[in-house]
Amino acid sequence: MFKKMSLLVATVIGLLFTFGSEDSYKTTVGSDSGGQTVTLATVNWESEIASTNVLAQVLKEAGFNVQITTVDPAIMFSSVAEGQSDAMVGGWVPTTHQAYAEKYGDSMVDLGANLEGAISALTVPAYMEDINSITDLTDENDSTITAIEPGAGVTNSAQNAVKEYDNLSDWEVSVSSTGAMIAELEQAINDEEDIVVIGWKPHWMFMDYDLKMLDDPENVFGGYEEIHSYAREGLKEENPEAYKIIDNFYWEVADMSAVMEELATGVEPEEAADNWIEANRETVDGWLE
Repeated sequence: MFKKMSLLVATVIGLLFTFGSEDSYKTTVGSDSGGQTVTLATVNWESEIASTNVLAQVLKEAGFNVQITTVDPAIMFSSVAEGQSDAMVGGWVPTTHQAYAEKYGDSMVDLGANLEGAISALTVPAYMEDINSITDLTDENDSTITAIEPGAGVTNSAQNAVKEYDNLSDWEVSVSSTGAMIAELEQAINDEEDIVVIGWKPHWMFMDYDLKMLDDPENVFGGYEEIHSYAREGLKEENPEAYKIIDNFYWEVADMSAVMEELATGVEPEEAADNWIEANRETVDGWLE
């Protein structure tokens, strides 16, 4: 019950800071060493809150001050490309954020994958036993896919699915926010009603709820993705130590999921990041080498 109450509170907060909005907000992770400031751009997804805060705490340990700016995906990419942010670790390619990667990729440094095995797909509760593929859908949930923010890559994929699959020709995609979608999912599960949402892994929803991703024979959602880190041009020369740590940052789906699970219970991002770092000292020491 307490976990669900935390979810509802988080949902309300999330509605204020969705990545479909151009509003942004900043947090600063301080250091007593008087070191340089590193600016990180991110989006308000639990996955990127997890990765950005873990990296920020490691940079703090190395003596840097870190400023985290939360924006929408387009601004996350453009801020690094235009030198307004030093780096970001939330680029999902080659599907979710591919349009932004293509638009801004030549103006920043692609440091490669910091996580492999990410995936998104239409998702339903496991009790919808007869629905295992997008092609199995008929008129569930009033022929509606509950999506997240307009313009998000996964929302675009859902809209493409309605166009590509004949059985979805009469369906519509309802856009809102990540928090609102999860609130609708939870309500449907509590009432054991049909619902079709967009799911992606890593995400704590797959730990809290018994869900299944639907097969996508037309490959509209693009299969498995990587989450890439990007740095602004010139960072390597101006701040080689921070650049090295950001470049070294790499972890597994289980690692990100562990941090996200704590975030879902109401643990503050910095505390959840510190807990993971303490439990994975050898991995973090490798990033600092």
